[in-house]
Amino acid sequence: MNTTNHHARNDTPILRCDDLPVGQLATLVQHYGLQLINVDKTDNIPGSYWGETEAGLIENRLYVRTDTPVHSALHEACHYVCMTHARRQQLNTDAGGDYDEENGVCYLQIVLSEQLASMGRQRMFSDMDRWGYSFRLGSSQAWFERDADDARQWLHEAGLIDSQLMPTWKLRQ
Repeated sequence: MNTTNHHARNDTPILRCDDLPVGQLATLVQHYGLQLINVDKTDNIPGSYWGETEAGLIENRLYVRTDTPVHSALHEACHYVCMTHARRQQLNTDAGGDYDEENGVCYLQIVLSEQLASMGRQRMFSDMDRWGYSFRLGSSQAWFERDADDARQWLHEAGLIDSQLMPTWKLRQ
C-alpha cells in the first residue's frame, strides 16, 4: 500500500467530516478512548502528518476540521488503535508503524466505515481510491476482497477484529 499522492484524482467530492451527522464520528472514536477535537476551518490542523485538510493525531486526540475527509479521520484513528501502547504514549503527528500495521490500519478503516451512516464500505473504497491510496490489485476494494488476508490475520491476532471481522473496540497492546 502506498499513500504518496494525497489529493483527489477527479472532481467527485470526497466525503468530509461536515457531511456526517453531528456527533457520529466523535461517538465512534470514543470507543477507543480518542477525543475528537474540531478545529476552526481557518486554522492548521495540529498533528496532521499530511497538512492541508488531513486529520491529525497527538496523544489520544484526533484533530479534524469540517473539510477533513472522513477517510483521513478514520485512517488516523485506526493508526491509534493499531499502534502499541508505548507508541500511543508518545504519539505526536507521525503514527509510524511497519508495513503489516499500515495494512491493518487500512483494513480497519474500511471495517469501521460501516459504523458511519453516510459512509459505508463502498464510499470508503471510492474515497480511498480518489485520494490516492494504491494497492497492487489496482483498487482498495480489490485489495480488501482478494489480497488482504495478511491484514485480517494481523488485526485478528492483535485482538482488534473478531472471527466475524467485526471491531472488538479494543486497542492493540
